[in-house]
Amino acid sequence: MFAEVGLGLIGFGLSFTFLGVILYFDRGLLALGNLFWLIGVGLLLGWQSTWRVFTNVNNLRGTICFVLGLFLIFVRWPIIGIILEIYGVIVLFGGFWSTVKAFLSQIPFVGWIIQYPLMVLEQLVRGAR
Repeated sequence: MFAEVGLGLIGFGLSFTFLGVILYFDRGLLALGNLFWLIGVGLLLGWQSTWRVFTNVNNLRGTICFVLGLFLIFVRWPIIGIILEIYGVIVLFGGFWSTVKAFLSQIPFVGWIIQYPLMVLEQLVRGAR
């Protein structure tokens, strides 16, 4: 049950973040999107697993970038903040790309649309390591 709520909150978080970017980096929408996204990840993975992902020594660079980006959004530097957050999320959850790709490719209409960009993104993530 918590996984479905977590996925919904992650979806809301991404939607609010997208709206915040589209509406000239609105701080309120970006902050609300981050809040929904973080709570959704916590519910989806579990609070202890989420804590382990963020506090793992190997993920320290991603955690610092994500938290610094969140701070910059709150102090009215939203463009730099969102760039740092996106980088931090890619570093933090880079190991999950294969799972996400397999899940999204199973969706009937969406699967064939997003297979190519996900392959390119996966190659970029592998090249960064």
